[in-house]
Amino acid sequence: MNFKGVLFDLDGTLVNSLEDIANAMNSVLSQCNYPTHTLADYKSFTGKGILSLVEVSLPKTAQNKETIASCKEQFLAFYSENCTVNTKPYDGIIELLDELKSRQLKLAVFSNKADDFTKKIVEALLPGYFSIVAGLKIEAHKKPNPLVAVKICEQLNIKPQEAIYVGDTNVDMQTATNADLYGVGVLWGFRTKEELMASGAKQTLNHPLDLIQSL
Repeated sequence: MNFKGVLFDLDGTLVNSLEDIANAMNSVLSQCNYPTHTLADYKSFTGKGILSLVEVSLPKTAQNKETIASCKEQFLAFYSENCTVNTKPYDGIIELLDELKSRQLKLAVFSNKADDFTKKIVEALLPGYFSIVAGLKIEAHKKPNPLVAVKICEQLNIKPQEAIYVGDTNVDMQTATNADLYGVGVLWGFRTKEELMASGAKQTLNHPLDLIQSL
């Protein structure tokens, strides 16, 4: 396989952001006198964008349009100020990116996290590695919609078949399949190997540097 580019998911793939996400959402829930959730709960809540995160975090009796919209705004305000408090790259990620860059592969980030947060976190924690950093701008374009992934490949001047998509959720693997990318699932993130393989992963990684063997 002669890959020319690698696209990465962000949360659960490049960085462990779970604690900051959980703290922000739990802060909102507490202010509204709703039950909060554990880190383990948030592992399953993430991956489909902020709107989905807010909705599934709320009690079913509060999952109406007005409450979701209000809690989303509160989440955005809190998370904007606290999105890099505890968030850090996973062990081995910097070494992997250094190696990929030394091989002159084209690198990009494609996340369902809001675009401004995606850019803010990458700029703060992983500066200088990626030609394109794209988060969610339009709800209809969120993964597993392949539109943005395909557009990123066009901007990188590579074919989708020449690119790997690295992610940690079923949505990531479905995105890879839909965009005709080579889907690689990571086992240090928010989902299980079984879920990743069932969702179309071509292979899974136990450690970031394992990706080098696929190039």
